[in-house]
Amino acid sequence: MSNFTNFSLEGKVALVTGASYGIGFAIACAYAEAGATICFNDLSQEKMEMGLKAYEEKGIKAHGYVCNVTDEAAVNAMVAQIEKEVGVIDILVNNAGIIKRIPMHEMTAEEFRMVVDVDLNAPFIVAKAVLPSMMKQNSGKIINICSMMSEFGRETVSAYAAAKGGLKMLTRNICSEYAQYNIQCNGIGPGYIATPQTAPLRERQADGSRHPFDEFICARTPAGRWLEAEELTGPAVFLASSASDAVNGHVLYVDGGIAAYIGKQPS
Repeated sequence: MSNFTNFSLEGKVALVTGASYGIGFAIACAYAEAGATICFNDLSQEKMEMGLKAYEEKGIKAHGYVCNVTDEAAVNAMVAQIEKEVGVIDILVNNAGIIKRIPMHEMTAEEFRMVVDVDLNAPFIVAKAVLPSMMKQNSGKIINICSMMSEFGRETVSAYAAAKGGLKMLTRNICSEYAQYNIQCNGIGPGYIATPQTAPLRERQADGSRHPFDEFICARTPAGRWLEAEELTGPAVFLASSASDAVNGHVLYVDGGIAAYIGKQPS
């Protein structure tokens, strides 16, 4: 089979950060189905063990680690442990992230730094940790989970938008610096995803009406709906596989068409 049509991840080791649940979990499950061995981390032993149980229920033998991805020493130790116990990391997905919805004039510098630390500094730290072995084996895939806020601004998310915009440019720079080692670095920009965290925004109000944010998202999305986490898995497998060897420094927006759409005209 041609490398450019091969979506198999057989024999590959994938590290997906913050993948105990949600988007990261969905991507990791898809990688396992495609043949990869899954490693993931979470901040606490409790959350990591909950993640392990969720993978077991899917029939997946995953390797879980407790690690704060903003701590460079801890990340280096985790990567070394994975290389010793599982193998060299072939695929990295920088998925761990946070958001704080606070008007900019009310946000403290500490809160701003916290978001940037998790959403931008951590992807730099983890990518830096896996790059030497990828360079040595002359291959690797790094996928950064970007955002619609990598392109657009919106009220109350100044820190998140700044971090995700920076992550887009970090993606391009990793491509520029390490493509010579046959390492591809791309991003995925999810649209608005239906997860347990967004469920309150999608519930009907007491009077039967839709939540204002639910109406806003559906009007702003040509597909007219929230997306499912599983809809990110095809693009994620593509970017992790040899089918994407000529794709580098790109952010693939899986957004139901938001980036192409000016919005629905009011009736």
